[in-house]
Amino acid sequence: MLRRAFDDLRPYLWPMIVLLVLSLLAVPITLITPIPVKLLVDSVLGSQPLPGYLTVFVGSQPSRSFALWLAIGILLTTAVLTYLQNLANVWYSNKVGNRMTLDVRSRLFRQMQRLSVSYHDTMGAADSAYRTLNDAPMLRSFGIDSLIPLTTSILTLVAMILVMLYLDWQLAVIALLVSPLMFVLTLVFRPRIRAGWRKFRASESAAMAVAQESLGASRLVKSYGQEDRRSEQLVSHYNESLSAQLSVQVNSAVYGLLVGVVTASGLAAVLYIGIGHVEAGILTLGNLLVVNFYVTQLYTPLRSVGQSILDIQMSLTGIERYNSVLDEKPDVPESPNALPLTRARGEIAFHNVSFEYTKDHAVLHDVTFELPAGNRLGVVGPTGSGKTTFSSLLLRLFDPTAGVITLDGIDLKDYKVADLRNQFAVVHQETVLFSTTVAENIRFARPNATMAEVVAAAKAANAHDFIMGLPEGYNTLVGERGMKLSGGERQRISIARAFLKDAPVLVLDEPTSSLDIHTESAILDTIQELMEGRTTLMIAHRPSTLRNCNIIMVLEEGRVRRMTSDVDSVLSEIATIRVQT
Repeated sequence: MLRRAFDDLRPYLWPMIVLLVLSLLAVPITLITPIPVKLLVDSVLGSQPLPGYLTVFVGSQPSRSFALWLAIGILLTTAVLTYLQNLANVWYSNKVGNRMTLDVRSRLFRQMQRLSVSYHDTMGAADSAYRTLNDAPMLRSFGIDSLIPLTTSILTLVAMILVMLYLDWQLAVIALLVSPLMFVLTLVFRPRIRAGWRKFRASESAAMAVAQESLGASRLVKSYGQEDRRSEQLVSHYNESLSAQLSVQVNSAVYGLLVGVVTASGLAAVLYIGIGHVEAGILTLGNLLVVNFYVTQLYTPLRSVGQSILDIQMSLTGIERYNSVLDEKPDVPESPNALPLTRARGEIAFHNVSFEYTKDHAVLHDVTFELPAGNRLGVVGPTGSGKTTFSSLLLRLFDPTAGVITLDGIDLKDYKVADLRNQFAVVHQETVLFSTTVAENIRFARPNATMAEVVAAAKAANAHDFIMGLPEGYNTLVGERGMKLSGGERQRISIARAFLKDAPVLVLDEPTSSLDIHTESAILDTIQELMEGRTTLMIAHRPSTLRNCNIIMVLEEGRVRRMTSDVDSVLSEIATIRVQT
């Protein structure tokens, strides 16, 4: 997973290097910070000469007043430089980090749209949304919030050690004796914290799924009086996530406590021995204060290294989750040499096609037929006979388990997926509208359509009159999933969308199932005009819906039991069965 994380960071190599340089500017500033204290104690209050590294810049030994102003000048300069460095670091890290998050979210969303319908049916929309919103930022957390501070802390640690060795190597060795203990603590707590974050994210995703499903199906929940039960399920998932989060926080706090005890012991040992060195004349009091500052600063990057390693566990958990989506292979992959398709003639053929959603549970069995361009095929049969599966296979939402489907004599798998799907205008049995305006829902079929074309499509679908009766006409917001409209109104907008697309092949899956008889009759007359010169697949139960078809296919248990052009006899049989039922 670390390799995957570094691979994801590779496109941002140069911005990361710039950010690292900005962060490393804090190292020399940190080294300079204690110098004013040393000057005040040794050269202003005491009689010690200036350190040799300062006389290089100021020349011969200056007066005490000059040493005072030099200390004040260094103090003010380091303060200003610290804030400027922090400002530049915050600005650039946010700029790079926001770009990382946006790029990962974009990759995730594109991948999720490429994945099959079965993947989303299995994982759920809430899980995908959670990974896009909450897991995608973990690359930024890993690269900028953890890796850069980790690198900076390590380099700062090295610089502190070198300076302390220069000042008093014995104190440096004593201070470093606690380092192995700190890394042992880090290794012990790392797996616990990573497991906690993994459980936290899984529980949060499950809770989000319960909330989204319950609110999206609020009518069903209220109808069955299940509000309390769904609330209990939500609380249960959030209890699990809070428990996992509490475990992470407790482990982090215990880690911090143990690290604090270790570092305090090291600092106490340094002070105890350092005072002896001052009394022995090995160190000046000012140098002891400098060493004490450096020891404190030494433990700060040591703690930061350990904390960064723990923080990386949270980041790797998110990176692991979003990479599992990116690693998914689409069930309907596009051929590397896929053929473009501008506008098909509309000749459709199934050659020994079988299909199963789950293993050993076939929906279609050895289906074979040819539908010449411009013909209108009506597909009838009992519920569960596989009628709707036809539209899914034609659109390559799924590929056949066996056999071949061709359009204009070419296997559907040989076309570019986007070009193939652009050949179909589809009206599903379950109407899908977006939470935008009526006009935008119709224009979804052709985003560049003019308003006049939208209105013409609505009139063709017998939807114009009711749309004009809405508060803002075509600019009326339909609400989430179109729930501000009736079922029949939603269906007519869906049909208008199909009219607007003007595709060579129509797939109508129960297009009038939500309409009354009068409206159905008017729409079927318009659909007949739309069918002219287009290949049509009409899936229906009502005999009246099939009246405009010139070929009828009867499906039973996924097999073609009958296919005939004697439409009237088949419709009579269906009508008789319905009356008897």
